[in-house]
Amino acid sequence: MTDERLKIYMAPMQGYTDVPFRNSFEKRFGGVEAYYTPFVRWEREGVRRKDMRDLNPEANRVTRLVPQIMAGSADEADAVLGQIGGWGYKEFDLNMGCAFPVVAKKGKGCGILPYPERVEDLLRIAERHPELSFSVKMRLGYDDPSECMALLPVLNQARLSGVVVHARTGRQQYKGDCDREAFARFARECVHPVVYNGGVSTLDELDALRGEMPYLDGVMIGRGLLASPWLAAEYRCGTGWDKERRMSALRGLHGDLLDHYARTLEGGEKQLLTRMKTFWEYLCPDADRKARKKILKARNVPEYTQAVFRLLQEM
Repeated sequence: MTDERLKIYMAPMQGYTDVPFRNSFEKRFGGVEAYYTPFVRWEREGVRRKDMRDLNPEANRVTRLVPQIMAGSADEADAVLGQIGGWGYKEFDLNMGCAFPVVAKKGKGCGILPYPERVEDLLRIAERHPELSFSVKMRLGYDDPSECMALLPVLNQARLSGVVVHARTGRQQYKGDCDREAFARFARECVHPVVYNGGVSTLDELDALRGEMPYLDGVMIGRGLLASPWLAAEYRCGTGWDKERRMSALRGLHGDLLDHYARTLEGGEKQLLTRMKTFWEYLCPDADRKARKKILKARNVPEYTQAVFRLLQEM
């Protein structure tokens, strides 16, 4: 049954899918083939300490972790590898999909997509390091979904282990419909394994994708796994979890995160509450609106934990 199902990959999301979330998710839910880190980039003096902590193998307890590199050239990617390469990672992902305007305007993330010659230069990193495996995460384009087709000759000639495509343009960011027709045109002509990304959050949608695109290598999910953390595990085992099992695992995940940030954040209760409330931007979107509002309005940790307890009880 596993062979008939799509592989599920956890998408990297800045501020959400960092090491404590990944570790707890694997422990409480699982069902994910691989976890991709939020992008790592070279800044003035090197890779940020925060990113180094997130990549440290001693802190990560997931089965398969793929560091994602943000760079505008092979030289820049090489600089990042020079700092993190000693940790023994054998596969890396190149970010050509980040839609943050501050990133895209610098010609990085999805901002590189309209320039095939720049993409070709970046992908030379794979030839420089034949001992490593590289994949690409990209969008259909920056301005227009046809841009991905112009990149096909470059991508098809590169030594890549796979291509993940978010079926939106950079201009869309995370709004509007995904263009599955444009994605399908690209995927059918790409010589590498192709993973679909964008707007998947239910078992029915996963089944529909499998039926529409039997050539897919897998599906990468970000917000859908934050909203319904049990999704990958349910899909992998072929049956839904009951309410008690879902809520028990969710309480465990929430408790792990609260404990971790209470121990590691130095900004006191206010910073802790701010950090925990960010997860509720996506978590359990169908829960009672009043219960969610009480969580977001909580003024201290006891008030917050009580509001969370009540929401999970009522789901």
